[in-house]
Parts: sequence; C-alpha cells; structure tokens
Amino acid sequence: MEQKVYFEDVQEGQEIPALTMHCDSQRLVMWAAASGDFYQIHYDKDFAQATGLPERIVHGALKHALLGRMLHEWVAPRGRVKRLAVQYRGMDMVNEDVICKGVVTKKYRQDGENIVELEVWTENRQGQKTTPGTAIVILPSREG
Repeated sequence: MEQKVYFEDVQEGQEIPALTMHCDSQRLVMWAAASGDFYQIHYDKDFAQATGLPERIVHGALKHALLGRMLHEWVAPRGRVKRLAVQYRGMDMVNEDVICKGVVTKKYRQDGENIVELEVWTENRQGQKTTPGTAIVILPSREG
C-alpha cells in the first residue's frame, strides 16, 4: 500500500477525510460482544426508553474506536496514531450514521518526529458534535 499523506502535505486548518459509519442494531450487538459492554441501553429498546432515552444509543467506546479508525486510515501505512483522547458529550441513536471528522490544528518537528495535532469529533446528522477530542499522529516525510 502506498503512503497517502506525508508531513509536507499537511497544513494547519486542513480537514482530514471523514469516516461515516451506519450504526444499526447489528453493529451495536457486535460491539457489545467484542467489548463486553452489555448495558441494555445499547440493545434493548424498551429498557432504553424506560430510562428516559428516546431510543437505543451507540456505545461511547465505539465512537472512540471509529475516530481511531478514521485517523489510522488517514495516516496508513507508514504513519501512526500516537494519542487519541475524547469526551462523551452527546448521544448518537441506533440506525443513524455516526460521522467522524477532524481538522489539523498544529504541525511541527520534534525529537526526529513529524508531529501533527488535530481536533477530532463525531457528529450526528444534525451536525451536533457528540464526541469531541484531540489527537496526535506521526507522519512520514517525503524527504525520507
């Protein structure tokens, strides 16, 4: 696989390629099985509504993982995700798209690494940021 993005190609303020994932009930059940998070608000509609939610909600950790996937797909194959931190600030409902986005906030060289800092987030179809966060990736240089 050929490198898609190099440090020299990145500019502050640049948006990175978004990732959209439809989170239906099957995806939530698979995530519950993989993660061990079987809290009923993620798969039992009656239970979720009894707690006051309008519908089942997407796991926060799944949204975190989707942001990591977006970053990995952007920097692969020679770049790497060094840090990803998020906050769970809003709910995404089952059977809707979770849209992952990011923008470069800073780039610099330090200790021999090409460092790119980003603001990342998930948003719902109304454009509300539901899982804001920050990330640091290391990119290869065209110069070797």
